[in-house]
Amino acid sequence: MKIVLDTNVLVSGLINIAGIPAQIVNLLLNGQLTILYDSRIFKEYEEVLVRKKFGFKKSIINTIMDYIKNEGEYIAAEPTTRVFRDKDDKMFYEVANTAKALCLVTGNKDHYPKQGIVKSPKEFIEFYLSEKDKHQAEST
Repeated sequence: MKIVLDTNVLVSGLINIAGIPAQIVNLLLNGQLTILYDSRIFKEYEEVLVRKKFGFKKSIINTIMDYIKNEGEYIAAEPTTRVFRDKDDKMFYEVANTAKALCLVTGNKDHYPKQGIVKSPKEFIEFYLSEKDKHQAEST
């Protein structure tokens, strides 16, 4: 399942290992999800993860960034003419739209167009579990 992950979900998943965003990060790191990204997203992940306020160890940051680079899928995103309240959110939408991602997972749904692919972490987990159940039922 290919998804675009907003930085806020990645950071939340690393801060609170018991939360729903952490479940998404675990699915990603366990190979159940493929993260889609471009150079802008990759750069933002790096810049945000090294912020002192989060206190992430350099080794953890390097491991995550290496994983994204090696296991994720780089997308040459096509620009959109849509106007975004927060211009930094536009890149996630462009990657999701270009790659025809199944979901764009964000903690800020109201920053994006009201489309079915834009999901909160909770909505995404519910969607993921229902899709997993469908596939299991089809294979039996």
